[in-house]
Amino acid sequence: MSSTGTGSRDGAFAATDWAIIGALALIWGSAFLWIAIGLDALAPGVVAWLRMVLGAAALLLVPRSRRRIDRADWRGIAIIAIAGNAAPALLFAVAEQKLDSAVAGMITSATPVATLVLAFSLGNRVVTRGQVSGLIAGFIGVLAMAVPDVLGANAPVAEVGLVLLAVLGYATVNNVVVPLQQRYGALVVVAHAQVLAALMLTPFGLVGLRSSEFDLGPVMAVVFLGIVGTGFSRVLSATLVGRVGPQRGSVVAYFVPTVAIVLGVMVRDESIEAIQIVGLGFVLVGAALISRR
Repeated sequence: MSSTGTGSRDGAFAATDWAIIGALALIWGSAFLWIAIGLDALAPGVVAWLRMVLGAAALLLVPRSRRRIDRADWRGIAIIAIAGNAAPALLFAVAEQKLDSAVAGMITSATPVATLVLAFSLGNRVVTRGQVSGLIAGFIGVLAMAVPDVLGANAPVAEVGLVLLAVLGYATVNNVVVPLQQRYGALVVVAHAQVLAALMLTPFGLVGLRSSEFDLGPVMAVVFLGIVGTGFSRVLSATLVGRVGPQRGSVVAYFVPTVAIVLGVMVRDESIEAIQIVGLGFVLVGAALISRR
């Protein structure tokens, strides 16, 4: 696809939009942890494959997801399957063998900026200067929150590159999915894309079975990751960008590290740096600017 769509709503974010953002932030804020737990016993190819299989299976249980897609739109479905599902699932699983899960989450927060740049290159400029300022402010905030973890992690360059490739895939999908979501509904689009992604990852999954151990903890982590973190969360994400557009809908990625930091302080008694509090302030200001009409 060489074009991107605009959201069906150009007004300020409604309560429904904020509810979707909150749900996605909670789900995706913990997703990198579930991947890391899964990798304790399962090969990367198996983690990626099971995510897609479980996500697709859960969505196909809903009758509406099996609606037929026109032949002309399968190119877009294939792009979503590859760039937004199969490739990121495999890239994250491989990267997190050496890359800390928190650092992977921080890097993923570059998605809104990548989405904006790609949307502009495709001719979609339906954002105000204030909203562009919000995207920049949010990105500065994420960088501030990431500094203590990234500097202390000595993150491997190759693995960081894999995560950045996944970010590019997510940015592509945020733009491609809009017209398809508005035509068929998020459930239909995501279900078909994940079925296709599961088929693509089958060889990796089968090869990885030989080096995997099916311990209960890692398996349950991947089950949750597949059904909730891959299946239904992608439906919520596609719904959001279909409603508010690719640039504004991608703002949820800014809240992922925010949730990770807050949960770490509240649940695991982790410390928080002053610069991370400043970064949180930038993220909230950025989100407020992006959410405007």
